[in-house]
Amino acid sequence: MARELVYVAVESGCDAVKFQTFKTENVCSPLAPKATYQMQTTQATESQLDMIRKFELSFEAFRELYRYCINKEIIFLSTPFDYESADLLAALPVPAFKVPSGEITNFVFSGTCGEKRASVNCFNWHGDHG
Repeated sequence: MARELVYVAVESGCDAVKFQTFKTENVCSPLAPKATYQMQTTQATESQLDMIRKFELSFEAFRELYRYCINKEIIFLSTPFDYESADLLAALPVPAFKVPSGEITNFVFSGTCGEKRASVNCFNWHGDHG
């Protein structure tokens, strides 16, 4: 499905594609309850950890996707959600990091991203900057 997204982006004339990179165990507690909307759209017996894990791509899959983007001449971007993912993206190397909206006030994580990459984008349409 990720390759299809890249293909459609290239065919549409996009300059870049952006993904989300995370290790489920680094961003989700096994004890975390599901949000109401998640309970309404998933099986009751499935934990939030298992639900999130379905959306995780392996680091090797990201490496392959990065190479695919280079081959298709489209910029590969991703949002790292944990330090391990930031390390992977820096090693690829991606041209910029997009800091997750939920981490925009996490100055330690944002600073670490900045140390790894010259360009760090912090977009947040919902946060309070006051």
